[in-house]
Amino acid sequence: MTTNTISAAHPRRALLSGWGRYPLSESDVYRPDKIAELQAVVTADSTSLIARGAGRAYGDAALNDHHRVVDLTRLNRMLSFDATTGLLRCEAGVTIAELIDVFLPRGFFPPVTPGTRFVTLGGSVAADVHGKNHHRDSSLASHVTNFDLMVASGEVLRCSREENSDLFWATVGGMGLTGVILELELRMRRVESAYLDGELIRAGNVDAAIEAFERIDAQYGYSVAWIDCNSTRSALGRSILNVGNFATLEQLPRNLAQDPLNTMPKLSPPVPLDFPVVNSLTVRAFNALNYAFHREKAAHTIFDWGSFFYPLDSIRNWPRIYGKRGFVQYQCVWPPDESRAGLIELLEEVTRSRRASFLAVLKKFGAQDGLISFPMPGYTLAIDFPVTDGLLEFLDTLDAMVLKRGGRVYLAKDARMSPETFRAMYPNLPKWQAAKAVADPGNRFSSSLSRRLRMTE
Repeated sequence: MTTNTISAAHPRRALLSGWGRYPLSESDVYRPDKIAELQAVVTADSTSLIARGAGRAYGDAALNDHHRVVDLTRLNRMLSFDATTGLLRCEAGVTIAELIDVFLPRGFFPPVTPGTRFVTLGGSVAADVHGKNHHRDSSLASHVTNFDLMVASGEVLRCSREENSDLFWATVGGMGLTGVILELELRMRRVESAYLDGELIRAGNVDAAIEAFERIDAQYGYSVAWIDCNSTRSALGRSILNVGNFATLEQLPRNLAQDPLNTMPKLSPPVPLDFPVVNSLTVRAFNALNYAFHREKAAHTIFDWGSFFYPLDSIRNWPRIYGKRGFVQYQCVWPPDESRAGLIELLEEVTRSRRASFLAVLKKFGAQDGLISFPMPGYTLAIDFPVTDGLLEFLDTLDAMVLKRGGRVYLAKDARMSPETFRAMYPNLPKWQAAKAVADPGNRFSSSLSRRLRMTE
């Protein structure tokens, strides 16, 4: 490819961050419109490059400080769809929001979705995202049949469980470090409505929350809990569970059944300015009010799809409530026999620290494949912490607690873990490194995250 082709991609110097707005990173950013332009950028020289989607990874996974970043959001065409099988083929820059806009009115929904719909499918495969149905349906990779990957040479390889399988499993959850995902085939889920039939369940403490998750495990395909990280003693870990299945037409009240596939999400005004409101007093008050407000409701509560799956998407630019320094989302998982003790230990440490977190989410994980995918069977907790003095050292303490119980931390949300902790938490790293070395022998694809964690050493 020629230099003229590369200049057509319009590289620009830009200051980037993840969704947590921490850390900040300056890079040369390319936004190709065509595969040929992308290929020119990939093969132009041997300097470091990482693909970036919608920028919703929380930490430094899609950052490449003082190196090259390729923004794939313009490569977002939907290529084909088979309504009989539910198989969709599309480019990696398509977002989950775009899938919902196009396919929910036709009776299809993404098979797995994280807590925001404003993520690209390429980024979702690279992080092997999970959702509220992991205990039943595993992660996104379980529903991806194949994808096309541009490796360091510029060659495009079809990857599946049968073809280039080592590269398939190294790319799924591989944080963009094996190459650039160009397009993929995904099996969509057929639904009768845009609503969920479920329950709101109040749990008075950690034990009650786990009991509720176990009790509804086989009944409901989707489950998640908001958990109060400031409660103590007998109320430690008190929670509100939202559980449900997509509602059938028979389960909907008459007014909703008349337009069962309505896709209009509820929107709230944006947070217009950096306005740090998260502190120990505001969080304690919010948590107490939130728990008191959510009284037990009758079974078969009807949720709309937007409020059930994406409550924070209705608040545009919500990270601004943490102020200019940003925040770190800490997400970890413990194996089943360590989950209860791990949750109690971590929640007690958070309470002792008096570090404020009004957004804390508990989910149950099920079976999982992959080399360095995050989920494992057990329970996962995600907590937001404003960036304040001493936070990174405090999170190192949490790492040690999680590690000693056989757990691990999510790379897509990490911004500060040490290389030693990473290696201990991800024992399949040597297998991943071997597959990475074949596809990218010169380590052209790297990121701030991969260098910080020394992932290829």
